[in-house]
Amino acid sequence: MIEGKLGVAIHGAGQVAYAHAASWRKNPHCRIVSVSSRRRESAQRLVEKLHLDCEVADSFEQVLADPRVDIVNISGPNHVHAEQGIAAAKAGKHIMIEKPMCISMEENVALRDAVARAGVRSVVSFVLRWNPLILNLRNLLAMGAIGELFYVEIDYWHGLAEWWTGWEWGRTLASGASTMLTGGCHAVDAIRYLTGKEIVEVAAFANNKKGKFEYPANVVAILRFEDGTIGKTSALFDAEMPYSFNIDLVGTEGTLRDNRIWSKRLFPGQTGWTTMQTILPDSGAVEHHPFDAQMNHLVECILQGKESHCNVADAYKTHEVCIAIDRSIAQNGRPVKLPLEL
Repeated sequence: MIEGKLGVAIHGAGQVAYAHAASWRKNPHCRIVSVSSRRRESAQRLVEKLHLDCEVADSFEQVLADPRVDIVNISGPNHVHAEQGIAAAKAGKHIMIEKPMCISMEENVALRDAVARAGVRSVVSFVLRWNPLILNLRNLLAMGAIGELFYVEIDYWHGLAEWWTGWEWGRTLASGASTMLTGGCHAVDAIRYLTGKEIVEVAAFANNKKGKFEYPANVVAILRFEDGTIGKTSALFDAEMPYSFNIDLVGTEGTLRDNRIWSKRLFPGQTGWTTMQTILPDSGAVEHHPFDAQMNHLVECILQGKESHCNVADAYKTHEVCIAIDRSIAQNGRPVKLPLEL
C-alpha cells in the first residue's frame, strides 16, 4: 500500500481499460501506480488522455515486481488473461480480470487453482452483476415474486464488425475463441447469478452467416438445471440491430420480462405489465457499465478479507458452461453434461 492506499496497475490499454481506470480513480482507497500494455504507446495514450499521475511500465514482469502494486487490472486480449492472472496470483497480487478469464478448460482449471493456492482476492468482470435491473430481478426472485422458477432465457445480441476496437484479435479463433466466451458469457453468468442454480447439461447449435469470424458467430443453447428447471441462451454477433440483452424469467405465479413484472403475489388484480423504472443492461458501451460498483466491491473484499461472489472460483463455473456449449456445437448439437472433463 502507498500512504494507506491500494496500488493499482492497469495492464492492457484497450477501450475497456479507460472505463476501468476512471472507476479506480474514483475509489478513495486506491491509487493507480502504473499502466502498461502490449504497445507502450497505447499505455502512454491512456495515461495522457485521463491525466493520470502514474508511470508507464515497460512489461508485465515489471508490474508484478513492483512492490507498490496490490491489485493488477488485467484487460488485454482474451488469450492472455489466464496466463497473466496465474502470474499475478503467484506474485501475491489481487486480481481484477476481464472476461473471459480463459479460453480453454485447461486454462480455467489452472487459473482457479493458482488463485486458490495464492489466497489472493479476485473479481472477474461480469459487470452486469452490479446492473440495477439485475439486482432488482434477483431481489424479486428471492422474495418469491413469481413463485417457483421453472424457465429462464437470457440472450446477448450484439452485432460486431470492423468498428469494434477489439476486432483485430476478437474475431480470431486464437484469441476471441468463441462467441460464447467473448460475449455470450455475460448471458450465461446472468443466468447463474439470477437463478442460483447450476447447469448440468447443454445442447447447442450455431451458424456463421456473414463469415467475418473464424468461429461460429451465432449460437443458441438449451440448458438443463440440477433441479429440473429448463432454459435457453443465445449470442448473436451477426445481428443487425441495437445491442439487446433479453431477460425472461417464468415462474409458477408470475413472470419477469426485462423490466416488466407480472406477479399475482405482488399485484393482486393486475391488468397489465407493471414496468420497473431503473437502469437497464441495454448498451454494449463500456461507459454504460457499472464498473464503479465492481471496483468498489473488490476493494471492500480486500480490505475486509472476504471473498467476492464474482471471484475466479465462481466464474470458473460460468466459463465451464460456455466451453460445454462450444463442445456441443463442435459435436453437431450432441448434449454435453457438466461438470466437464479436461
